[in-house]
Amino acid sequence: MTTVALTPAEFVNQFYPNFWWVPAGVLAAALAIKLPSIIRLWKDPMLRAVGGLLLLACAVFVFVAPSTIARVNRLTGVANFSGPWVYSLLTAFCAFCLLLIISWRNGLSDRSERTRRAMRGVVAVYSGVIVAMWVLFALADVPVERLRDLDTYYANTPYMREMIVLYLLAHTVAALVTNGLIWNWVRTDGLDSLLRWGLKFLGVGYAAQLLFDAAKISAVVARWTGRDVDWLSTAVAPPLACLSAVLIAVGFILPHAGQYLHGRWHVRLALHELRPLYLLMRTVNGGEGVPFLLRATPELRLVRRETFIRDVLLPLARHIDEDRRERFHDAALALGHPPDLAKALAATAAILDAADTRSRSREDGTGARDTTDLLREIGAVSRALRRTEDLRAIRALARDHTDGRSLTG
Repeated sequence: MTTVALTPAEFVNQFYPNFWWVPAGVLAAALAIKLPSIIRLWKDPMLRAVGGLLLLACAVFVFVAPSTIARVNRLTGVANFSGPWVYSLLTAFCAFCLLLIISWRNGLSDRSERTRRAMRGVVAVYSGVIVAMWVLFALADVPVERLRDLDTYYANTPYMREMIVLYLLAHTVAALVTNGLIWNWVRTDGLDSLLRWGLKFLGVGYAAQLLFDAAKISAVVARWTGRDVDWLSTAVAPPLACLSAVLIAVGFILPHAGQYLHGRWHVRLALHELRPLYLLMRTVNGGEGVPFLLRATPELRLVRRETFIRDVLLPLARHIDEDRRERFHDAALALGHPPDLAKALAATAAILDAADTRSRSREDGTGARDTTDLLREIGAVSRALRRTEDLRAIRALARDHTDGRSLTG
């Protein structure tokens, strides 16, 4: 049995009927991931705009699928009704991207006349393009239903020809302007790394859109000159459209999702860092810790853990021997630790001693000291608790010093 290798065009043609559901599924998944944040922070206009953009992009790929095109044509009773409908969605998507980039770059607080004029101009021009496309479609004679090659099949048909040129021109201009705005923005100094990466994804996505436009325009122009390179429109343009949509979705989501994940990571890291000190304070508190809450968020767990540590540490501080803490500090410096680490190690060693003293005496301490620094540096103290070898060496050297020997050996 002989297996015939498919050319790239044949491969795309084979999977064309279901090809469009891949980016639609990716965009729907991205929208589903983003939806909780959009609902929770509904007052954030940028989040709403990103959600609307994802929804519109998803709609484009749902309605451009051949099965959807045929169904819409049957429901409306108009052959090729899906043509101007899909073109309108795509044109609206282009306008939406332009508006989002303008408002995102200039900031939502920017109410300058120049910004407002630019946004009004985008809305007016692209609304006019959509209206003009429907008028041209109504004037055109397009009786033969085309599910895949509407652009090239009717490239020489009066009014339909103008509608196709109009949508391709509007799409190309939007991609060029947006691409220019994005790459100028990427070169701006002081951008957040996540924002810069998001803009790079957007830039590559809009570059793919320009390649999509080039393939479509070349196929249409070829029809005008009597040649047939329809494969550019039906086999080259679709993968470029899918790649562009996914990259644009990633570009708009990455800065927002990245900041969210970055914040969550820092919360979980803080919880992990405070665990040693939390376990020590549980021991001091007779084994009782923070009551478990099934639906507590990481942020709430962090606040409750910090509060518990400070509540237990405050009375324990009365058992801290300041003289011994100073000896621990001198010992840490003598062992070559940097000043900040030496301070944290000394405080940790003093807390361990205070916990031992309290467990033996079971009496209230009499020490009086300013606990502000200690309560503020619980993170550094908790990290120092993991350095068991350093703590052991510091306590041994401080004990030697107490017995009359020099810290330097």
